[in-house]
Amino acid sequence: MNQALFDLVYQSVVRRESTYDGVYYTAVLTTHIVCRPSCRARTPNACNVAFYTSLQAALREGFRPCKRCRPEEGGCLRPDAVLAEQADAIMEARYSEHLTLATMSESLKVSPFHLQKTYKQVMGYSPAVKLDRVRLEKVRQLLQNPDLTIAAVGQAVGIRGASHFAAWFMRKTGLTPTGYRTQLQEEANHEPDPHLSTYPEHGE
Repeated sequence: MNQALFDLVYQSVVRRESTYDGVYYTAVLTTHIVCRPSCRARTPNACNVAFYTSLQAALREGFRPCKRCRPEEGGCLRPDAVLAEQADAIMEARYSEHLTLATMSESLKVSPFHLQKTYKQVMGYSPAVKLDRVRLEKVRQLLQNPDLTIAAVGQAVGIRGASHFAAWFMRKTGLTPTGYRTQLQEEANHEPDPHLSTYPEHGE
């Protein structure tokens, strides 16, 4: 956003006008709250404001919807869905870390119990299942690289120890990582299998 447009939108925030409601979202850097431009809350200083063209983009950057103007209402995301969306964003970005329900809850400023319950209500499965799916997809991609050791692949998705990683992969796919890689190589030497990436997932 150039300075002229920023100034224009910011003036609408100062005047609490609804001109840019739904067009821009006001992210307050000091409070990590995202509002509608017309929000009646105290006007933040311009130096502490960033504008986003979508609420989802602001949420993915860690901002929380304002409880006063409720920018998520009338849109596709309600508060519980917002929390689930933010949890998904954390898992997509930090799957290579030792990510737990507690660490995600701390990042989202909610209790582990609330995150677990809300996420499952919205998504129909737990955050742990989602994290497994994210990691499994990444593992399938990495195992296509024969230069990577099995341990390195496990470490890349936050699972330390080759034996621990192999046991986890076996539970999810019914194959060892080495067996999966071998099967990939064998199929590559013959004819492509379009269903290669659709092995059933176990243990969910």
